[in-house]
Amino acid sequence: MTGTSLRGAVVIQADGPVRAPLHFTGDRISATPMEDAVTVDLPGHLIFPGLVNAHDHLHLNSVPPLRATAPFPNSYAWAEGFGAHFRDPEVAAAVAVPLATRCWHGGLKNLLAGTTTVAHHDPWNAGLDEANFPVRLLRRFGWCHSLGQAPRDGLPGKVLDRLAGLFGGPVPFGPPVVESFRATPAGAPFMIHLAEGTDAIARGELARLDALGCLAANTLLVHGVGLSSEDVDRVIARGAGVVWCPSSNLTLLGATLAPRRLFEAGRLAVGTDSRLSGARDLLDELAAAAARGDLTPPELLRLATIDAARLLAMPDVGGLAPGKRADAVIVRQQGGQQGDDESHDPAARLASCRRADLRAVVRDGRPAIGDPDLAGWFAAAGVEVVSVTLDGRPKLLARALARRDAIALEPGLELGPG
Repeated sequence: MTGTSLRGAVVIQADGPVRAPLHFTGDRISATPMEDAVTVDLPGHLIFPGLVNAHDHLHLNSVPPLRATAPFPNSYAWAEGFGAHFRDPEVAAAVAVPLATRCWHGGLKNLLAGTTTVAHHDPWNAGLDEANFPVRLLRRFGWCHSLGQAPRDGLPGKVLDRLAGLFGGPVPFGPPVVESFRATPAGAPFMIHLAEGTDAIARGELARLDALGCLAANTLLVHGVGLSSEDVDRVIARGAGVVWCPSSNLTLLGATLAPRRLFEAGRLAVGTDSRLSGARDLLDELAAAAARGDLTPPELLRLATIDAARLLAMPDVGGLAPGKRADAVIVRQQGGQQGDDESHDPAARLASCRRADLRAVVRDGRPAIGDPDLAGWFAAAGVEVVSVTLDGRPKLLARALARRDAIALEPGLELGPG
């Protein structure tokens, strides 16, 4: 078992920033250092919890985005837009890449931006169980795609065939809603796209779900754009939650939900919904949400850490307290100053970062990607590395993550020589 002590940085805890050492013992955060722990000095730095992406379709992140000329009224209408999309040779080539490679790429895309835990909302496949998969995955949950199972039967056969290629098998609209809800393990989330639109169909979906008996404290609704004020009251009263994907919503639907009431009730998380419609990564998603001004940077950070962990029933991620998973994101304080870090808003600093700005991303107590001057830490932690460039900046990437077929799918990421 390896141990690491990060010293000199400001650690962003759930109750605020503190200047104190952060200790890793194996893959967990510990209250005290191991006797032979590696010490890494990080003055002028901020340490955040590893981010939690509460909704992604990992295998879709290398598929070119759907080109929409006007907002769709609901998700079922935009699904039909795939027909023309798949006639694009670039899209066809992307879909032809093996599913396991696309899933690995989706995990790597998340890790590069400081996301260490992801909820993958689609059928499980063997590629997700590969050793050294880049991110931790939500594994205990129930799911179906949406209430609108009918579009599966209404889509043209050629479109269905192309959609099947995306998923490596039959079009995964998932098991029937009630069956899936009832089969969800006790205490685990039940995930479903719901109210993904602005029309009467989307606005009526919460009532339909409730009538089926599937709106409960473990229900996690993805998107919720069509939820009315009364619907939000009902969600909060039942103790259910919503995953907010603002970039995807605005791209496809021209609207997104008002997050304030759900946030204040602790019933909101944030997700990226893949690059097919959403932002490049969770950092860009948080920046886009911050620009809207609905929530402050500290509130958005909460959505991507402790609130997401609670709604996903993953209590050991999303924080830096002893006993939690040793997942972290390290950035320089603004301007690299080493003064009174606590006088600045650390969440705003993270919101201003893009993925190449991150000094290091730590998963399970060991650096996974970081700047070249941290090579000694990688070596002391027993992490073999390869040199890469990320958006033009040199980085070290754990060799176990550096699958050439996946790296080839990621714009801005290139392997170095050797």
